[in-house]
Amino acid sequence: MENDTEDDAEDFVRAHTTLAAVPYVPEVRLHTITPLVTRDAGGDDRVYELWERAGRLPFWACPWAGGQALARHVLDHPEIVRGRTVLDLATGSGLVAIAAALAGAALVVANDVDPYALAAVRVNARANGVAVRVAEGDLLDGTPSQQVVLAGDVYFEEPLARRVTPFLSRAGGAVLIGVPDRACSYLPEGVFEQAGVHRVPAALENTPSKRTTIYRLSGTM
Repeated sequence: MENDTEDDAEDFVRAHTTLAAVPYVPEVRLHTITPLVTRDAGGDDRVYELWERAGRLPFWACPWAGGQALARHVLDHPEIVRGRTVLDLATGSGLVAIAAALAGAALVVANDVDPYALAAVRVNARANGVAVRVAEGDLLDGTPSQQVVLAGDVYFEEPLARRVTPFLSRAGGAVLIGVPDRACSYLPEGVFEQAGVHRVPAALENTPSKRTTIYRLSGTM
């Protein structure tokens, strides 16, 4: 029954998306709502339609700015993950996890609370010819065991931010996050240091591009 459920979720992902290269990370192809999401292409309408069908906001169906910047950073600096175990927290589409696998990580685990996101990860990993393990559920009360923790765009809500920061602080290795410039951001002061800046396509956020910063947890490599 579990396999049947996984197959159904993967069929749902494929039925409502198109496989296309990610604008800022063309080395990676993802199943997305449209090949290049724009307002003129009805991107917002399709997000809301899929939200209604899936029962929750389909973060897995779009390459969001934080994930695009972090994936680009990992591919441009493969030494961050090469030969190491990696956790992609709140993976969404699996973009960052796939980038880590392409960059030579020894083992990549993609985590999300949404079973459709994990289905998208499996479908997308196969489309890119890489191996990514999935881990469903809320990990934030635990301690990450991987050598590298990556998280694209996890500081857009205060309740999530309050739990994410202690989790990341418990990591024993490198921690990198992608944070787009937004009016509302809950990134804590004095915890992270800047590691890079990207200008990322962000049509779903009503702008052609968005400045997105890569931060590393202070004291980590």
